[in-house]
Amino acid sequence: MRIALLAPAGAMHRYNGNFGKALHYAPLTLTTLAALVPEELDAQIKIYDETADKIPLDLDADIICITCITGTAPRCYTYADYFRSMGKTVVLGGVHPTLLQEEAQQHADVVMVGFTEQTFPQMLMDYKNNCLKSRYFQGDNFSIENRVIPKRELLNKKRYITLNSVEAVRGCSLPCTFCAYPAAFGKKVHKRPVREVIAEIEALDSKEVLFPDVNLIADRAYAIELFSELASLNKKWFGLVTSSVGMDDELISIFKRSNCKGLLIGFESISQSSQKFIQKGVNKVIEYTELMEKLHEAGILVQGCFAFGGDDEDASVFEKTVEMVIKAKIDLPRYSILTPFPKTSLYNELESQNRITDRNWAMYDVEHCVFEPLKMTKEELETGLEWAWRETYKYSSIFKRIGFNNPEPLIALPINVFGYRNYANKFHKFTREVMIDNSDIPGAIA
Repeated sequence: MRIALLAPAGAMHRYNGNFGKALHYAPLTLTTLAALVPEELDAQIKIYDETADKIPLDLDADIICITCITGTAPRCYTYADYFRSMGKTVVLGGVHPTLLQEEAQQHADVVMVGFTEQTFPQMLMDYKNNCLKSRYFQGDNFSIENRVIPKRELLNKKRYITLNSVEAVRGCSLPCTFCAYPAAFGKKVHKRPVREVIAEIEALDSKEVLFPDVNLIADRAYAIELFSELASLNKKWFGLVTSSVGMDDELISIFKRSNCKGLLIGFESISQSSQKFIQKGVNKVIEYTELMEKLHEAGILVQGCFAFGGDDEDASVFEKTVEMVIKAKIDLPRYSILTPFPKTSLYNELESQNRITDRNWAMYDVEHCVFEPLKMTKEELETGLEWAWRETYKYSSIFKRIGFNNPEPLIALPINVFGYRNYANKFHKFTREVMIDNSDIPGAIA
């Protein structure tokens, strides 16, 4: 059996877009699926990640499995339709097919709903035995204990800043209205046994590890146990947490001892009323600067994420945000537009108000506006976003933020200068026409 595992990418994040190696770590989805292929199938497996390289149109595969998020859905469907026209069996899975099963089914022989650790091996066996179902559903007894080790060796390591992505926690119980994750998979937080995580990290031939989990501190006790154990390995690590870490001096101390070098934090907005709008009350805007000071004192860099477009924000929000980012010395600011993914509370609210203005999923990449803002125009929101990117990544702004007291200037400066500065300067190229264009795939519909 010949299996091809595909991850199509939107225009901005494609291998020829503006999301360079300096910003890109190896994803876990395809390498995990590869590890789930039953040995008795004696399968030939190839991975094609479009953020890293081109997806060939002459794939030598019997079955093609495509992972799909909302922003890549039109491109995933175009690939799926093309490969099906070539006689291939096509499987679609991921967040978007889970949210919109009927839509995805129009383009696939099989739709995988929910997490697929249990169902993916069964689907492949059914394919071999000619009894394939049209849909496979995550079981109620799902767990990430005894998780398979991803087949990282199938990736081209030259295309990523690191291959050493490791999962510890899956899920988040926060009520953020914009987040597609709980809408697709629920709010249960799944945790791997700490010993399993440590064993996987010990086996890595690397001095660093990255946790892509959406909220590493979703379970505080688990986080304390995990990073207390990790401290003995002398590995640098990077991960995602919420701003609530700033209220937990014990946790910051453990992060420091365990050699944490960088955290991604969703600050979302400099307006507390905007935090209420998206139901992210864990964020206390007044404490952002103090949080940055604490983390810098612990030797930890911060990638701070902001999403413009809340109902309480007007066109002054861009300048105010950039001023705060520089004052607080956020190492790697990242800006986006609040995006109403399908089936989320935010989408339902804006839909009920007839404020959704674009239903081409390719525009749902969090860098384009797909709804009518309340206190500014759509054009003002997109123009302000681009201005914030360029203003923040001017050389003068970079050096004001990084400064002489930065805990890790040899990490922060290159990513600022060679990563996000390039990203910011290419922003204007990605118009709607570019975003929705899949004409490089035969049979694409404009």
